[in-house]
Amino acid sequence: MSRIERIGDATLYLGDAYDIRPTLGWFDADILDPPYLLMTSGGGCFRKDRPYLDQIREEGFADGFDHRIINPLLCGAVVSFCSNDQLPKLATYLDGSFHRFAVCAWRKLTPMPVANKHYVPEIELYLHAWNRGYHPRGGLSDLKRIVDCRSRQSKDFDHPTVKPEAVMDKILCNAAGASVCDPFMGTGSTGVAAIRAGKRFTGIEHNPKHFDTACRRIEDAVRLTGAFEGEAA
Repeated sequence: MSRIERIGDATLYLGDAYDIRPTLGWFDADILDPPYLLMTSGGGCFRKDRPYLDQIREEGFADGFDHRIINPLLCGAVVSFCSNDQLPKLATYLDGSFHRFAVCAWRKLTPMPVANKHYVPEIELYLHAWNRGYHPRGGLSDLKRIVDCRSRQSKDFDHPTVKPEAVMDKILCNAAGASVCDPFMGTGSTGVAAIRAGKRFTGIEHNPKHFDTACRRIEDAVRLTGAFEGEAA
């Protein structure tokens, strides 16, 4: 662990999530966008206009993740994005670890024009699993399993897989409790949504460039909500 930043109700760690997360104790929800299992080849005639596929490969975002970072003894619920190829094993792991779970989806209005002998990835899946007392929150309109919105461009934060605000705001609305941990924080999208939802946030990111971006984004979110210590809520 090389650096810790505290910004309002957010605590951000620069380091390895597999080392740090087990030391942090209990959170009401772990919300993570971990490395997927992806093919980063293909793209056909559109490939030259899709440099983020190269960035996904180069930064290890297509290598998958160790499911054991999700520990039902350390969180009441978990929300985890995953690729189609990760779904069977991740669902099996969560089914054996939590009381119930649901398969949800972000339906992209601007999907990548690639298929790689598969289907166009216009649906990005996430699983919401919970133990008793941490079931999804919200009214009927909040509890729909599909959210529709456009993708963010990678140039926004120089990161190829930044989740849109509409997606993360919905997830944080559905997550029970007051404390959230994101072990794969990236540029801080979960943290921004957590601050807007009035929750305490802890994030972990190993890439110093993305960590600095997350610090700036979360500081802006804290300032906009007036949540710095000594300011009115």
